[in-house]
Amino acid sequence: MKMTGAQAVLESLKHEGVEVVFGYPGGAILPLYDEFYNQHFHHILTCHEQGAVHAADGYARVTGKPGVCVATSGPGICNMVTGIATANMDSIPLIIISGQVDTCLIGTDSFQEADVNGITSPITKHNYLVKKTKDIPRVLKEAFYIASTGRPGPVLIDIAKDALEGLLYYEYPQTVRLPGYTVETTGQEYDIDKAISWLCHAQKPVVLAGGGIISSETTEALYDFIKTTEIPVVTTLMGKGAIPDKCTVHLGMGGMHGSYASNMAISQCDLLITVGARFDERLTSKASTFAPNAQIIHFEIDDVEIDKIIDIDLGIKGDLRWSLPLFAKKARQAKAAGADYHKLFGPWRGYVMGMKRQHPFATPPRPGYVTPQELIETIRDIVGDDAIAVTDVGQHQMWAAQFFETDKPRHFISSGGLGTMGFGLPAAMGAKVACPDKPVILFTGDGSIMMNCQEFSTIAENNIDVKVVVLHNDTLGMIVQLQNFFYHSHYCQCRLNAKKDLPKLAEALGLKGYRINTPDELRTKLQEALSHKGPALIDVRISEDERVYPTVPGGKALSDMILGGVAK
Repeated sequence: MKMTGAQAVLESLKHEGVEVVFGYPGGAILPLYDEFYNQHFHHILTCHEQGAVHAADGYARVTGKPGVCVATSGPGICNMVTGIATANMDSIPLIIISGQVDTCLIGTDSFQEADVNGITSPITKHNYLVKKTKDIPRVLKEAFYIASTGRPGPVLIDIAKDALEGLLYYEYPQTVRLPGYTVETTGQEYDIDKAISWLCHAQKPVVLAGGGIISSETTEALYDFIKTTEIPVVTTLMGKGAIPDKCTVHLGMGGMHGSYASNMAISQCDLLITVGARFDERLTSKASTFAPNAQIIHFEIDDVEIDKIIDIDLGIKGDLRWSLPLFAKKARQAKAAGADYHKLFGPWRGYVMGMKRQHPFATPPRPGYVTPQELIETIRDIVGDDAIAVTDVGQHQMWAAQFFETDKPRHFISSGGLGTMGFGLPAAMGAKVACPDKPVILFTGDGSIMMNCQEFSTIAENNIDVKVVVLHNDTLGMIVQLQNFFYHSHYCQCRLNAKKDLPKLAEALGLKGYRINTPDELRTKLQEALSHKGPALIDVRISEDERVYPTVPGGKALSDMILGGVAK
């Protein structure tokens, strides 16, 4: 069938099952937008290109399918750079389609030209510059394959305007041929046998579960292994939901703001089984002191991550869809052959669970103020098990991770690696578009929400029912905390405009606005706001003296935590 390059892009998206794209038009990408118009394709116009890429990211995180966003050349695609880097750091599959100036103008510094490939090469899994119309179907096919296989990530396709306008005989490839890109799904089974042997000789094992379990959709295999062995589990921020928070052996999140029990378990274990996690410094703190007494097993699909930060003892390479079910199966076989995991690990399990009971996550009561714990736990109680929690970045992000009980994968969405303020609102929008029947709650701060608050207009225009909960203290809360703890309380450039009225701002852009100032009105106002049909903002006053505990100071061991102001 003969068609234009723009038609070929849209036809290829349909072949890949894409149902919605997020974007913002401009001159170089208008041929594609003309096809959106002609074919009535579902496109959501955001107010800023950064909003579009974060929305596609949120969509991808809750579905596991590549999210798709579109921008024009020059400033359009450059506005997406932060969102692309956010997805790249968290291994989120995205397809970013950008318009480029005509082929004859590339390299001439023409109007709205930018070297998109050069700019985005370090923050994408792969990118393309398409100059020939005939290459469009092949490139789209390859892009979706690359984005969603192996370790997922964003792929950018920069298409010259004349390539979008040119003609081709369209045929969508059935397969891809990429000699330079191979996905090794299986590793060596004898490595898994060795891991089982180490497990059977351990006394104090811990499982460290990361986001790779969620992206590979192997949470059931992990839970199978945990039920068989009864080993205590620690999750990373990205791994929240890999095991139910209410699981009896789940110690909580580990790392800089992880639970006391999790950090002490990592510090004292003799075997650390790390599955689908990379050892970033927010998890490990001082690398030389991380799990100092443990043999470390690392299940990982990306060879680059093995021994990158932490020297491990056994690397099990391959896709978790191969390795984790096999590991769980062999653990069951060892149990059937006489390995008494309950007896082997019982004293250790009792010890670490005792630490969890003695040192729970908690925020102290503050007369006259709603506490973050009370707010988040009340919301969780109202919205139920199927709600999706999305966060921005800051203190509220850590409180949400600590207090919003999550029992399902892809129900807690947060910017982990890059820590992008402004991620939350558009990501929540994308999550709600993907899952219209599930409640979507955004936890944000009055600093983060201002980063992309223009997207209030987008969710109002499209009636995207996101509930935005602002933990409002007129400060950049995490900056205040760090300056308080480590910079002699030198509070520099961390105070925000106390005159701002966020419910009025939201209402000016089409949302319903609510305000909660005191604890006695908390549940009643929350029930009213959360039952409102349509998007709403709930502005909740908290004390500026709130701090996130535990806190591991930079450069210290995980066991050197600040607990409620007292170092332990």
